[in-house]
Amino acid sequence: MQWILLSLMSALVLGFYGIAKKRAVDGNPVPPVLLLQVSTAAALWLPSIALRYWSPAWADTWLRESPLAVQALNACQHFCLACKSFLVGASWTLALYGVKHLPLSVSAPIRATSPLWTILIAVSLLGERPVPWQWCGIATVMLAFFLLSRASRQEGIDFHNNRAVVAMIAATLLGSASALYDKQLLQRFDFTPATVQAWFSVYLVPVMLPLSLRWFYRDRRDQPLQLRASIFAVAMTLLLADFCYFAALRDPDALISVISPLRRASVVVPFAYGILYLKESNGLRKAACVALLILGVVILCQG
Repeated sequence: MQWILLSLMSALVLGFYGIAKKRAVDGNPVPPVLLLQVSTAAALWLPSIALRYWSPAWADTWLRESPLAVQALNACQHFCLACKSFLVGASWTLALYGVKHLPLSVSAPIRATSPLWTILIAVSLLGERPVPWQWCGIATVMLAFFLLSRASRQEGIDFHNNRAVVAMIAATLLGSASALYDKQLLQRFDFTPATVQAWFSVYLVPVMLPLSLRWFYRDRRDQPLQLRASIFAVAMTLLLADFCYFAALRDPDALISVISPLRRASVVVPFAYGILYLKESNGLRKAACVALLILGVVILCQG
C-alpha cells in the first residue's frame, strides 16, 4: 500500500529531523530557534502561495499537475489552518524545551508514545478498525515504546518532578490531537497536502513571534543565539517528512491508527545517534527495545 510506504519514508526523514533539532537547541534559546525554523519553512512555500494570487489561472492549471500547488481558500478555511498552527506551535515549543534538557534516548521514547493516545481516540471516536495483523503490529510497537521508557528511567531522571519530562508529555498529547485534526483537514475538508503545509507554515510565524520578542528584549544577552546550519536543516527535514505524511494521510484507505505508530518508528534514528555518537548510557537494553520496535513496524506493513 502506497500510504504505508509514504509513512515509512516520513518516519526516516523525521528521525534526521530529531537529530537536527537536538543540535539546533544545544546551548541555544528555544524561541528564536523555532522562529528561524518556521520562517525558513514559510519562505520556501511563499512562491507557491504568491502564484495563487498573482496568476490564479496558471495556478489552477498547475494544481492539476503539481503536488506543490496551493489551493484557493476562503476565510473559514484559513481559520481552520490557523487553528492547526496554534496547536502545532504549542506542541513544538514544549517538545523543543524537553529535547533541549533531556538526553535523546529519553526524549525520543516519551515523544514516541503519542500513537497510544492517537489510536485510542481514532478507534473510539472515529470508528477506525485496523485489521488483525495491524493490531498485532500496533501492540508490538506500543510494547517497545513502553520498554524504552522504562529503560530510560534508569538514568536518574525523575519522571514525576522533571519539568522537561512534563513538557514532553504535554507536547505528545498536543501532537496526538494535531494528528487527528490533520486527518479531518485532508479528508473531510479536502485540503491538498501542499495547502496544509504552506499555510500552516506561514501562520506559525506570528504564533512563534511573541516568545521570540520576549527573548530578544529580555533574555538575549544572557542566552545569545548561535546561528547553525542545523537550525535550517530542521525546517528542511520537517517539510519533507510532513509532505510524505500528508500525502499518506490523504489516501481514503489510510488509517491514522497505523500511520501514527509508523511515524514514531523515527525514534530509531535519533536513538542510534544518541547511543553511538553522544555516548548516552544503557545502550544494550535500549537496543533490544529498538529491535522490538522494528519488528512491530514489519508486522504493521504486513497488515
